[in-house]
Amino acid sequence: MGGLFSKAPPPPPSPVKLLDPPWRKHFNWGNKEDDLQYVNSYKPQTEGQQLRILLQGPIGAGKSSFINSVKSVLQNRPCTESPVQSTSHSSCTKKYKAFKIKKGDSNCPFVLNDMAGLNASSRKTRQLHVKDVKRALKGHIKEGYRFNPECKLSKDDRHYNSSPSDSDKVHILVFVIDASTISSMKQENMEVIEDIRDEANEMEVPQIVIFTKVDEACPKISRDIRNVYKSVSLKEKISKFSTDTGINIDNIYPVKNIHSESDLKDGADVLILHALRRIIERGDDFLNKP
Repeated sequence: MGGLFSKAPPPPPSPVKLLDPPWRKHFNWGNKEDDLQYVNSYKPQTEGQQLRILLQGPIGAGKSSFINSVKSVLQNRPCTESPVQSTSHSSCTKKYKAFKIKKGDSNCPFVLNDMAGLNASSRKTRQLHVKDVKRALKGHIKEGYRFNPECKLSKDDRHYNSSPSDSDKVHILVFVIDASTISSMKQENMEVIEDIRDEANEMEVPQIVIFTKVDEACPKISRDIRNVYKSVSLKEKISKFSTDTGINIDNIYPVKNIHSESDLKDGADVLILHALRRIIERGDDFLNKP
């Protein structure tokens, strides 16, 4: 038995709240086939044109996993072509690489470009990273370039593209953010994101945000992925990120990356397809602007 001054047991944790109706009104879980048809039938207006999607985000946020998830959904089986980072200490992606997705005997007319994750180790490193992103946006970086955190790509380098075509340029920039660690993101990383946004805005390149690992960010979502737009805590994280970065909340899409066969059946595929369709739509608008 406890003594006179024994501590009272701690109160039970507050229950995780769910919203009814969901906070995102225009999302429909039944739109999977419609979104899949849109993605599979998408073709740029110009024959031979490629829509280029550039992924950016902190180390370990899930860029490579998102690429694998897109491939998995479109090929209806788990895919792991892009190596996935197991820790958040160093970037798994060292080179500039374009990932293409097979479609029958050819490839889809869009590519996902991956590059080194945000490295906020020093002010110089952050500045060089922003310069690398700027050159990637303009199409000046050739595939295979190995990123160097100590210096930017030189115009004399064999991986510098001095005359980029429209297909070499980036048509939409996608920030990949880890929803489970967003609350502890370094301020330096937020500043780099803002600097990259400034460069993209200067070029009028549209931007979308993918919030990954939503199942790790909220236990209610972990139990049922269909709670993703009912979760109060996730909505608060997304709203704060929107306020901090100036990115409209309508351009932020929560997803659960696909790692197994079961993920293709529990609704995670619906979220990936929905986000991918919006990415392609926004990128295509930029591609076809007067």
